[in-house]
Amino acid sequence: MATFVLVPGFWLGGWAWREVTADLRGRGHDVYAVTLTGVADRAHLAGPDVGLETHTNDLTALIEAEELRDVVLVGHSGGGMPVTQAADRMPDRIARVVYVESGPLPDGMSQFDVNPPEEQERLRARIGDGHLLPPPAWEPAEDPQNLAGLDDGALALLRRRSTGHPLGAATEPVRRTGGRPVPTALVACTFPVEVAAAMIAEGDPFFAGLVGAELHGLPTGHWPMLSEPKVLADLLDTIARG
Repeated sequence: MATFVLVPGFWLGGWAWREVTADLRGRGHDVYAVTLTGVADRAHLAGPDVGLETHTNDLTALIEAEELRDVVLVGHSGGGMPVTQAADRMPDRIARVVYVESGPLPDGMSQFDVNPPEEQERLRARIGDGHLLPPPAWEPAEDPQNLAGLDDGALALLRRRSTGHPLGAATEPVRRTGGRPVPTALVACTFPVEVAAAMIAEGDPFFAGLVGAELHGLPTGHWPMLSEPKVLADLLDTIARG
């Protein structure tokens, strides 16, 4: 059986993986659902110095402390950045990296850089002088594509439990050491696999690092661990066994 380390995207803690975690453990897998520093039940640790490096250390420290090997390291959305750095720094411990609605940003690029300039300005206006990126309103009318598939209970859960996310996790660029590459897989939800494959072939910065990756489609919104947890668990199980 496999050992999974599940990393949530912005604003969410390990709680977001609860149904996926239960399903995978029911299949005999060992599963660690991570809450990154400064978020959810670790929100009290948030501060201006918390960023991508902190979150990468969260993952490498867990893997070392628990003496984990052959890890299937899963990063959702913004969680793909610390996953990328952790896999780069300890490739001998990682069997495969799975990007869920995410991708391995190239060296020197931050999550903030993915946004067009006008969106960056809007986000910075919301943040002001603070050090936390506030969560969205979780209103389907405002964001129908990303929130597709979420029922009223899941939306209420997101509104109740999401917390501000350390800004440094979005603005610090990914830094690679040149470690040995590990096998990768992509689970694409809000865009067809064919589109992802074309972006990979075109060398799009967000997907260029996925050349040769195993590609899977899961048509739903941006938070499949809440909208389609059973299907996502099936895919992760299939990837791990592959």
